[in-house]
Amino acid sequence: MNDQVMKQPGHPKGLWVLFGTEMWERFNFYGMRAILSLFIAEALMRGDTEASIIYGGFLGLCYLTPMLGGYISDKYLGNRNCILLGGTAMGIGQLLLFLSASYSTEATSRDMATNILWVALLVIIFGNGFFKPNISSMVGSLYPPAQKSKLDSAFTLFYLGINVGATLGQFICPFLAMLKKWRKGFDCI
Repeated sequence: MNDQVMKQPGHPKGLWVLFGTEMWERFNFYGMRAILSLFIAEALMRGDTEASIIYGGFLGLCYLTPMLGGYISDKYLGNRNCILLGGTAMGIGQLLLFLSASYSTEATSRDMATNILWVALLVIIFGNGFFKPNISSMVGSLYPPAQKSKLDSAFTLFYLGINVGATLGQFICPFLAMLKKWRKGFDCI
């Protein structure tokens, strides 16, 4: 078994799965971030100041909750389960953002759209806390000690996926939202 591992010329298939998963998650996250403040300020008519406060709080919590998600993963659930839980939660949160954008077009439904937005952001924060710290550590766990020399190139490929996803998300989603079709902007996510 060890001889087969040492003779394997490329990276494990799991790296490509993690590459694609992280790329689309970053497309989702950065695409949503690119239009979130404008959506809150313009479509929900909350103004620039309130939109900035909501956006800043959202990002702060997105970068704070991975500590909790990493702890829960290490002590109770494990990397894979936390990635699945976090990815599912973020997907549900994005669907709720799409629903919020659907309601925001009518003046009578803006309160409903705002309430859905709050729930969506909380679900995304929760999901990000479980997803983010665990997918990176899973890349390192793909390689046995005999293949640790490939770890640098594996993380290079993994971070390439992050950058490609973030770049595409910041171009495609705002372009669709620029047409004032917020649903389309959140739909591409």
